[in-house]
Amino acid sequence: MKNIFLIGFDFGTENIGVAIGQTITCTSKPLSCIKSIRGIPNWKKISEIFQIWHPNAIVVGLPLNMDGSTQKITIYAKKFAQELRKKFIIPVNMQDERLTTIEAKSILFNVQGYRGLKKKLINSQSAAIILNSWMQNMN
Repeated sequence: MKNIFLIGFDFGTENIGVAIGQTITCTSKPLSCIKSIRGIPNWKKISEIFQIWHPNAIVVGLPLNMDGSTQKITIYAKKFAQELRKKFIIPVNMQDERLTTIEAKSILFNVQGYRGLKKKLINSQSAAIILNSWMQNMN
């Protein structure tokens, strides 16, 4: 099995969580959080991350309501995924991200207490959870 290096995104109109992962061990780790300005991602920062990590594929969280229906942010996340595909010309996958924020908060609280519950840490931890979930569904 070939090792695939991944970058995962937890898209938000103000903050975008970023994580990296790879398929040999099916592990990921939170990387950073990128600010968006008026809903527009900081493409310069995203490009810098791609230049450092050289991923083979991308996974973007798909925000859905608990009943599986779409919401306004779902459309924005899909547009973000399309832009990533155009700009970096590598496969982009969408992964259901329901409950990842709750799971991320739980992980961070267990490790760092209330100090860990910062938005940028939550978003990047959520991106790592999204990557892990996608890798588990791959197998």
